[in-house]
Amino acid sequence: MTSPDGRPAADDTGAATLPPTGFGLWLAGARPRTLPAAIVPVAVGTAAAAGVAPIIWWRAIAAMVVSLALQVATNYVNDYADGERGTDNDEARVGPLRLVGSGLASASAVKRAALAAFGVAGVAGGALALAVGPELFVVGAASMLAGWAYTAGPKPYGYLGLGELFVFVFFGVVATVGSTYVHTEQVTALALVASIPVGLLAVSLLVINNLRDIPGDTESGKRTLAVRLGDQRTRLFYVVLIIGVALGLVGAGAFRLTALVALISLLTALGPIAMVNQGAKGHDLIPVLGATAKVQLSVGFALAAGLALGA
Repeated sequence: MTSPDGRPAADDTGAATLPPTGFGLWLAGARPRTLPAAIVPVAVGTAAAAGVAPIIWWRAIAAMVVSLALQVATNYVNDYADGERGTDNDEARVGPLRLVGSGLASASAVKRAALAAFGVAGVAGGALALAVGPELFVVGAASMLAGWAYTAGPKPYGYLGLGELFVFVFFGVVATVGSTYVHTEQVTALALVASIPVGLLAVSLLVINNLRDIPGDTESGKRTLAVRLGDQRTRLFYVVLIIGVALGLVGAGAFRLTALVALISLLTALGPIAMVNQGAKGHDLIPVLGATAKVQLSVGFALAAGLALGA
């Protein structure tokens, strides 16, 4: 079987394979490898609330639903908007399946999927807002707007090199501090500090994704931060982010010493750092993206465990 343009479909390694269908198609379009960026901040934020206030588990679950739904919605919006603009030309890009760019789904169908995911986030977030306070309605609305405007709208900020800032703020600070807030109903210094390594890990995922896509993004006029920095400085930026994660973990350890256990898990970043420094490009960066996601999960869960144990 071939893709609609007559070429074989490809998997995450670049090998020819049958394109997914049905639920598998939409799961692939949701980009599962990016989901750690939604899981980790809720785990860390919930752990940061331990010892400050009782953990209300339905709120923790609702916060996880909100975070995951926003991540999936943002991914679908990215697919829809880039497909509409023609910046997801398969001949110029590698990596995860693009639903619209591949022709496997229409732009309108992907847009509806994005709106449905936003709806799920809205329902779960609305329940939290009713239980905690109306301020969460404002946070939720801002998060949805940011997810939409990342690549959609007349002036998407993802095309202006501001995607990393969005990821740090919303999948780092907002998601982590918010996950603490739904239990404590206060913004704590520990949650703010813990959100720094969480946000930097999420940014590192985006940096590898955009490093891989520099050729295609340059050709299509998509001015991501990686395009603006260039190949070598983007690789250096990735290393700087990992160093920043280490410093952030030390900061969290100043509040709860047991958080320092996450530094051990950060050693798993040595592998992807080596691949980045060795000049991996194109399809060779896809394993780096997967390895970075594993670093994010291992460090995130270790930080969450350390914070919970030190409560």
